[in-house]
Amino acid sequence: MKNKTFCITDIHGAYKAFIQCLERSGFNKEKDTLICLGDVADGWGQVPEVFDELLTIKNPIYVIGNHDVWLLNYLRYGDTPHIWTSQGGKATIQAYENLKNMMEWDRIDAHQKLLETAHYYYIDEKNRLFVHGGYNWKVGIKGTHKEDMVWDRHMYFTAIYWQFQHIVRNEALITIDEFNEIFIGHTTTNYSINHKYNNIIPSGEPVHVSNVWNLDTGAGYEGKLTIMNVDTKEY
Repeated sequence: MKNKTFCITDIHGAYKAFIQCLERSGFNKEKDTLICLGDVADGWGQVPEVFDELLTIKNPIYVIGNHDVWLLNYLRYGDTPHIWTSQGGKATIQAYENLKNMMEWDRIDAHQKLLETAHYYYIDEKNRLFVHGGYNWKVGIKGTHKEDMVWDRHMYFTAIYWQFQHIVRNEALITIDEFNEIFIGHTTTNYSINHKYNNIIPSGEPVHVSNVWNLDTGAGYEGKLTIMNVDTKEY
């Protein structure tokens, strides 16, 4: 049986949902590849458990997200900026303080190492880009600042507009030619961006606009967690 490649993003501490995704997709920890597009951190309270589970997977590819950067800075330097603690960071801090109190230093070190060795982007053999937020296609992926890769939403919003122009105005569909497909998270699909785009943005489902796939279906905000087979697009 051919090994499969799956993608998941923005787990945000939703450990039980993560386990359900692995089980329901038939993911094989020994053979299949899991590309995680970041933001395991923050939101629900079982962030360490999610990292523990990721570390049991033989073929993981981890792409870092903005919430993960905050967590890494906390683990390295003890940083707790308000922008982080006001966006789910308190639950993550409490979880890791509990681990410290239990002297679980090996677990903490393993999680920190995973984040320190994470990619800012990943390109597979089929010229598909995997990145947390997006990138500046005008300067290319290599010309885009790392911080922009974890924060960018302009690429996704632009792809939505291109799709709108294609469907509503019957214009040729514009795609980002540097890559065959682009997989992102970061911007939840759990609400419509704008009423005029409702016909192309299914709320709470993966969104395919232009050649961009957004798989963040709002697990960090009482939405759903999605795992997708990137070849078949089954999710």
